Amino acid sequence: MRKPRQRSIQIRDYVLENVSAHPADITAQTADQFDISRPAVLRHIHKLLDEGLLIAHGTTRDRRYELTLLVDDRFSIGLSPGVEEDKIWRHLVRPLLRELSTNVLSICEYGLNEITNNAIDHSEGTDLEIRVQQSAASIDFALADNGIGIFNKIKRDLQLGELREAILELSKGKLTTDPDRHTGEGIFFVSKMFDSFVVASEGLHYAANDIRDENLPRADASVGGTEVAMSISALSNRTLRQVFDRYASEDFDYTFSKTEVPVALAKLGSENLVSRSQARRLLTRLDEFKSIALDFDGVESIGQPFADEIFRVYAQNNPEVEITTVSANDEVTRMVRRARSGLR
Repeated sequence: MRKPRQRSIQIRDYVLENVSAHPADITAQTADQFDISRPAVLRHIHKLLDEGLLIAHGTTRDRRYELTLLVDDRFSIGLSPGVEEDKIWRHLVRPLLRELSTNVLSICEYGLNEITNNAIDHSEGTDLEIRVQQSAASIDFALADNGIGIFNKIKRDLQLGELREAILELSKGKLTTDPDRHTGEGIFFVSKMFDSFVVASEGLHYAANDIRDENLPRADASVGGTEVAMSISALSNRTLRQVFDRYASEDFDYTFSKTEVPVALAKLGSENLVSRSQARRLLTRLDEFKSIALDFDGVESIGQPFADEIFRVYAQNNPEVEITTVSANDEVTRMVRRARSGLR
């Protein structure tokens, strides 16, 4: 009896997780995925409809399905002195959420508290709007303040030359403009806990978990202030401990010693990654970590000076820092090997 029940759960979860991408052909997609008949899939879909987790539109031939929004609420908070993020979570957000696993609920609590605290302590704004949405497949938060804008603040306080440089610094972690009160770890860890995490301000956005070319910072509708959107699957088995352990030191003392840096963010505009100054910009503050993974997703090639500055000069001057590469194509890999061959 356990195997049929487990299979039913798998089919149900598959429908919930994929119906948004396949509203008109989720029946065929599921049938192919599990090698079962369409009528068998429809029995599962009808149960989800009866439970109110799906909505159907159209006739039988043109039928489309969508997830039911179990929760869709928004509210505004004045960012006056004395506002506390844990009370916002406890009294306004947590009561909205339907039944969730302990691990997903813990991630939601951590993320909401961290981003709300950033708005309170750093935005220099007066108002924060929070939107909470939940379906059977995901929990989505959107937070928008009317402050200075996160990239503007980073650029100003770190005295950076370009607004886009603030996005690169944000991606590294351990970035704070108030070191006496904050470690700078919050946004980094939240971005790794959620399936999607996007920060938008001043016509730029940073999509933390997808740095392909089409998702690199660019103009959008955001003007002023800061908007943060984050989403996690309601069926996720990710835990806080897994995320913290991934970036902890080897003795698991929970010190933030590892980071991943999207190399594509070192590009300003349409420039190529060829110069030593670009490499130095990428390497700023990375001596605060013991292990650095440079993610070359979206980078087709790099110049010899850029590679030499990172993998020979910097590596030679910082032997205690381990540098690895992720998602590097053959051309980038060859340039990295050439630079490393010059290490003494």
